[in-house]
Amino acid sequence: MERIDNTIKDAVINAINQLYNAEVPVNQVSIKKTRKEFDGDFTVVVFPFLRFSKKTPDLTAEELGNFLKDNLTEVVDFNVIKGFLNLTLSHHYWLDFFKEINSDKSYGLKSKNEKFKTVVIEYSSPNTNKPLHLGHIRNNLLGWSVSKIIEATGNKAVKVNLVNDRGIHICKSMLAWKYLSGGKKPEDENVKGDHFVGDYYVAFDKEYKKQIAELVKSGTSEDEAKNNAQWMKETRTMLKEWEQGNEGVRTLWKTMNDWVYKGFDQTYKKLGISFDKIYYESETYLRGKDVILKALKEGILQQKEDGTVFIDLTKEGLDEKVLLRSDGTALYMTQDIGTAIIRYEDFHFDESAYVVGNEQDYHFKVLKIVLDKMGYPWANNISHISYGMVELPHGKMKSREGTVVDADELIEEMIQTAKEKSEELGKLEGFSQEEKDEIFRKIALGALKYFILKVDAKKNMTFNPEESIDFNGNTGPFIQYTYVRVQSMLTKAKEQDISEFNDFENIEKLEESEISLLNKFYDFEEVIAEAGEKRNPSVIANYVYDLAKEYNRFYHELPVLKEENINLQKLRLSLSEKTGLIIKIALDLFGIEVPERM
Repeated sequence: MERIDNTIKDAVINAINQLYNAEVPVNQVSIKKTRKEFDGDFTVVVFPFLRFSKKTPDLTAEELGNFLKDNLTEVVDFNVIKGFLNLTLSHHYWLDFFKEINSDKSYGLKSKNEKFKTVVIEYSSPNTNKPLHLGHIRNNLLGWSVSKIIEATGNKAVKVNLVNDRGIHICKSMLAWKYLSGGKKPEDENVKGDHFVGDYYVAFDKEYKKQIAELVKSGTSEDEAKNNAQWMKETRTMLKEWEQGNEGVRTLWKTMNDWVYKGFDQTYKKLGISFDKIYYESETYLRGKDVILKALKEGILQQKEDGTVFIDLTKEGLDEKVLLRSDGTALYMTQDIGTAIIRYEDFHFDESAYVVGNEQDYHFKVLKIVLDKMGYPWANNISHISYGMVELPHGKMKSREGTVVDADELIEEMIQTAKEKSEELGKLEGFSQEEKDEIFRKIALGALKYFILKVDAKKNMTFNPEESIDFNGNTGPFIQYTYVRVQSMLTKAKEQDISEFNDFENIEKLEESEISLLNKFYDFEEVIAEAGEKRNPSVIANYVYDLAKEYNRFYHELPVLKEENINLQKLRLSLSEKTGLIIKIALDLFGIEVPERM
């Protein structure tokens, strides 16, 4: 069935031709869903047509409305509000539409065709000097969800992770472990490997600050103290030794990173996150250095007297961007250049998207320009899925001071909160402890994922764990509970021997809440398309919340199992089943599981 908005658009173009003997360009015909406060299903914006009609907006809309009502069987009524033409569609149209989509178990999702695009999504990108924290959770959930949405629009998403496993920050944890650990390993203290290593990163900062204070006390300026503190000098030496392949430094580096990777894997598993390929900065930065030195020889880049390699972007309104330090060591830009080139060789992508915080907007702008100047034609296919800061109600986080909101601890706190809230409601009687624990986990992670993804990624946000696990309001548990309500009704229908209910017939009139549900079903395909185009899961979050609200209104206003008219009962059971299916599909695009009972 052709989408009705396209049918209306074609009819409007024909109407302008018939009424005013004029050809209106397709891009000037705007068909929108009618706003909730007005009667109607679709709205035509008539202002672009006034130059053809030479009449007032209301009169033009009136003439257009009469033409559409006379010539489109789907249109049964219209009203005009300040130059906006609101069209009401027939109940028969909505029933036919529902019959068309009702058997489609993957409604809203598109399968790949020969025109699909390959989109590489880089997300997570952790440093191996600390565990994952709340900011990483937003990054991971955003990257995972965008990947799922890209697949849902019929394209191919390749999920990749670039682990920042080298650099001065990694050496800080290594140095602190070397001096303070006494040779202990994570298992010796029964601590996850990423937490174990992260503790030494915090320990480094404490000792470093202590050394700075002592130097300042002896008369050294603060800047000199920061530069000449003993541990900072040793850390720089360690980084050089690492880049030169020093066996002892490399062995310690590998050992500590392995501890961290095991810890990361446990957290990823809890979040339901995975990757198709993992890149390591310790490998890709070498390619970046080679490419930069080659570009230097070719005159694309410049070198200062101290050996620093840079590119002059002042003509582009930017600055001189350093690509290699004076001592030859690499920067983030070095490895990003190398990674981008390797990634294109691996996947020949149509787009390479980086899920990285908005503080790196400038970095990715420069990356595209540098790669383009180096002669890589695919540089313009790089995109940045930028997101804002996420905080808790009590403020910002700082890794080196040990004040971050740890991802593992947050997940456990969410599960505990889900348990307390569920037990308050008293709806889990008769469940085994194992079943209860699984429901608590699904509710907790559903709350966490939905609360974070419902906010437009570009905005800063405050994550409130208590508020996220509310069974009322715009939350994951509310939507999950709506799904469970549907499943409970379908189970009761089977218990009453009502198993076949998709063959409803002879229905002449729909109730307003039934039409509202069908309107929401109609929107689903476009919502997924918009979320994919904008790389914005919050579009789907807003939709599925509205759908859940509409269903609960329908549920409270109309009898379903108690409906005496068999055809109406079948229709309402079918509407319920479809609502549940769309909720499940929508939440799956966030990586949210739906419990069958809760």
